[in-house]
Order: sequence, then structure tokens, then C-alpha cells
Amino acid sequence: MNDWKGKVCAHVDEIREHLLAVSKEIYDHPELKFEEVRASKLLADELKKAGFSVELGVAGLDTAIQAFYPAASEGPTVAILGEYDALPEIGHACGHNLIAAAGLGAALAVGAIKKELPGRLIFFGTPGEEGGGGKVKMVEAGLFEEVDAAMMFHPSSHTVVHRGSLAITEVKIEFAGKASHASGSPEKGINALDAVIQTFNGVNALRQHIKDGARIHGIITDGGAKPNIIPEHAAASFYVRAKENDYRDELLEKLRRCAQGAELATGATLSFETVGLAYKAMKPNRVMGEAFTRNLESLGEPLSPPPADAGLGSTDMGDVSHAVPAIHAYIQICPEEVAGHSREFAQASASKRGREVMLIATKAMAMTAIDLFTDPDLVKRMEEEFESI
Repeated sequence: MNDWKGKVCAHVDEIREHLLAVSKEIYDHPELKFEEVRASKLLADELKKAGFSVELGVAGLDTAIQAFYPAASEGPTVAILGEYDALPEIGHACGHNLIAAAGLGAALAVGAIKKELPGRLIFFGTPGEEGGGGKVKMVEAGLFEEVDAAMMFHPSSHTVVHRGSLAITEVKIEFAGKASHASGSPEKGINALDAVIQTFNGVNALRQHIKDGARIHGIITDGGAKPNIIPEHAAASFYVRAKENDYRDELLEKLRRCAQGAELATGATLSFETVGLAYKAMKPNRVMGEAFTRNLESLGEPLSPPPADAGLGSTDMGDVSHAVPAIHAYIQICPEEVAGHSREFAQASASKRGREVMLIATKAMAMTAIDLFTDPDLVKRMEEEFESI
């Protein structure tokens, strides 16, 4: 096993500059969810050149990738995942350029020796993580049905492997009112914006009574046309998050009641719709995570977990973790005071440290794949844990 691990690490060193160039190309040309045409083609072409059987445009998603290495035999099927969408206005402030290059590099490194190993190797390119749920669609399309283990890495301000995520649902709220002159005849109007504001006020009053770690947060997407017109339409977008899927659903109903109260108070007509985003809470597999941690530490990268009360985000890798044993490991690329989805984090995603971490993650994932391919007891314990939770 150590010989195989040495080979994949050596291969990563050989293609180091190429992986850095892939990361920079994706960073320099940020593409929003499901618009990652350039990035997905780049990754697909790299996999084809390495001998993978590649399909671009799976699960009904033009920018989703499924790539098999042709050397396959009896044994576990291991999937390595990559993300490559960016955020509006601030680009790769979540480091998906590093995720894509690391996933690609790990797949290429394992592919280079796959003929010596049992099992099947898959790379999944997963678009639209930032609010689109590409992995959710890929799970629903059955792409993970014969997968035994799935893994990916994510840049962070901490290094931690066994970390969950918050279940999340996106809600679109609209109110229809009645326009009127805001000064001359306000009594003849029904103010849709007032209904949106009342909804926010109701949510703010609710905050005292929800569990620690749960989140309800939103923005106003339409507040009217001009101050002298009573808004006949107003809208807001909310995210509802919780550590448990069931509690997320309970908070969703509480938000609905806040909006219904605003409807009753103002006379505006409510439209309440769950849209797009709906991710399950991450269920990290500890057995697989421990193997990843050992490999990470052997590469000189110690754990630096966040405080126990640190907040959590959401990821569609949560849905994958409910379908198959999975890990979503975080590795530190910046000081802990730097927040994700910030311009500072975007800078860190193109920094020297960010590049170094991408290569470390590449090696750690490739080494963990070798553990899974060659250690039946590890796979058995991983599956037993998955079935027991």
C-alpha cells in the first residue's frame, strides 16, 4: 500500500504545474451555477487525455461530468468529486477552483496506477453547488447507486474532517397588493412591501425561540418601483437552515406562518414557494474520515478544528452522504478570521497557501482512495457505520 501511495504522490508532483494551471484558469474565469461551460470542458478534456471514459452533460445538467477509468475489476467503486461554480460578483470566494483541480488531480493520480488496483474509479464533476444543487440532481438521477464511497475536499479557515453541515431550503416569498398614490390616496392602496417587512419582523421575533445553530436569513428582492407609488408587488428570498433535516422542515413552517400573519395584517396576497435549494445535512463517515486524516497528517498537515460553537454552512454533498458513505474534508488556506464567501477568501483561493493546500488535498484523496481499494476491512467498517446511522 505504501508503494502505491508513494506512486500517486509522485505523480501529483509530476503534474503539479499542470494542476496549478487548471486552478488558475478556473479562478480567472469564474462562472455561476450551471453556467460552468468553460470549467467543465476543461476538466472533461483533461480526463479524456488521461484515458478516462468521459460523459459531459449527465443527469440533465449540461455542465455535469461522469468519468470512469477503464481499468476496473471486482472491488469497491470510489468516487472523487469536484466543484467549479463561482459566486455572483465576488468570484471564487468559496475556493471551488481549488476543489476542481484537487479532484481532477486525485483522479489522474489514481488513474495512473489503477491497473494495479481492484475496484472502479469515478470522477464526478458536480456543478451548481452554490444554490443549484447539482449533486442533488445527480443523486436523484441514480449516478451514485453503485458507488461505495465518495469524497471531496473544501478549502476553509480550519482543518477538520469530521464536520457536518446544515440542512437548507430556499424559499421565495411574494406579496401582491394594490397600487395607489402614496401621498394623495394611500388609503386606497395595499402595500405589498409592508407585508414583506412584517415577515422579516416576524422572523426576527422568532429568533429567540429557535435552536442554537439554526438559521433563517433573507433578502428583499423587490421592494417597489418609486416612493410615491404604494408597492403592488414585493418579494423576498430566504434560506432556512438547521442541523437536522426534520427541524429545518419545522422552521420552514414557522417562516410560512410569519408570512401568513403578514398577509392577514396587510391584506396583501401571499405566494410562498420552496425553490431550487434544498440540501440535506451532511452525514460524514468517520471510518473513511479517519483514513483521510491519517493520510493528511502523514503529509504534514495537522488538524486545526474550529471552536465547538462555530457556525456551519450547507452543501449538496449532504445529499450524497445520505446516499453513500462520504466525507467532505476541510483544509485551512487562510487565517480563521477570514470568512468564507468574502473577498478576502477569494484572494486566499489564489494564494500560495491555497495552491499548496490544493496539492496536499490531491495527495490525501488519492491516498485515501488506495486505502479503500486495498483494505476490505476498512470498507466493511465504513459500510457498517453508514448503515447504522
